[in-house]
Amino acid sequence: MEDVCCPKFNPKPWDGKSFEWKNKRFIKDKVFTLFYIPINFGKVMVHLNDTVEKANGKMIDGLCLSDTTSIWNQDLYLAVDKEIHNAENVTLSGKFLSKVYEGPYNDMDKWWKDFEIYTKSKNVNIKKQYMWYTKCPKCAKKYGQNYVVIIAEIK
Repeated sequence: MEDVCCPKFNPKPWDGKSFEWKNKRFIKDKVFTLFYIPINFGKVMVHLNDTVEKANGKMIDGLCLSDTTSIWNQDLYLAVDKEIHNAENVTLSGKFLSKVYEGPYNDMDKWWKDFEIYTKSKNVNIKKQYMWYTKCPKCAKKYGQNYVVIIAEIK
């Protein structure tokens, strides 16, 4: 496939799974949003990728978590294999639950509602939620699938 920049995604390891992270490494950056719509997401991803490459680091599983903090901002967390020079290095630790969805982004409200029901059925409380958009829109179109994973830190 030509012009594919995102790795192929296997939903099985992430769908309906609970797991624990202990000091999982990420680098963090910010995306400007306009009423929740990301404006410079692609540019920020290119910057993060370049920063990792220059540090001879590796991205882990193409994992990039998005945390919408306001109508004007999203924080991005890109999983990496080591501390990355010239980046904001952070770690995440805790228990997490994930569920995979597939379809157009305008199904997001439906996915959130389903995930809320799902977490209640597991008898867990959500501490913090992240979205993992597994592909850029161009690659989602080329692959013919648009997988999105909701990952929640749970109490």
